[in-house]
Amino acid sequence: MKRMSLTALALIGVLIASYLTLYKLGMIGVLACGTGGCERVNTSQWAQLFGVPVSLWGLGFYVAAFVVAFVGTTPRYTGNVGVSKLLTLMCGLGVLFSVWLTYLELFVIQAICRYCLVSAGLVTVMFIVSWLDWRDVQRRPAERVA
Repeated sequence: MKRMSLTALALIGVLIASYLTLYKLGMIGVLACGTGGCERVNTSQWAQLFGVPVSLWGLGFYVAAFVVAFVGTTPRYTGNVGVSKLLTLMCGLGVLFSVWLTYLELFVIQAICRYCLVSAGLVTVMFIVSWLDWRDVQRRPAERVA
């Protein structure tokens, strides 16, 4: 159930990151934000990492998390601790990256992007769920022996 939840959460992330990426690539004229903070953040010098839009990095992350979580729901990988570890590692790195980006928004760019904050919250929830999945998968063999 946790991996199915991770799959759904990652899909929401794919939608958010796709929207921001389409904006960054010039396919959407104005972001529906309401405060102007989203455009300010997404047009800042910090909106690119190694020449690639940060939103595209996010899209790659969410697609990868979706694939790993989805594969983890198949019978062959349902109890696989490696899938749980990978999801926890990926989401943990996602949280760290989101913390860095939120720091930049608050203290360097001095603007808040609502979509970025939702993404940061989303990846934090994904980390918690993936960690709980890892914990549950590790407990299963001990429960079978008992």
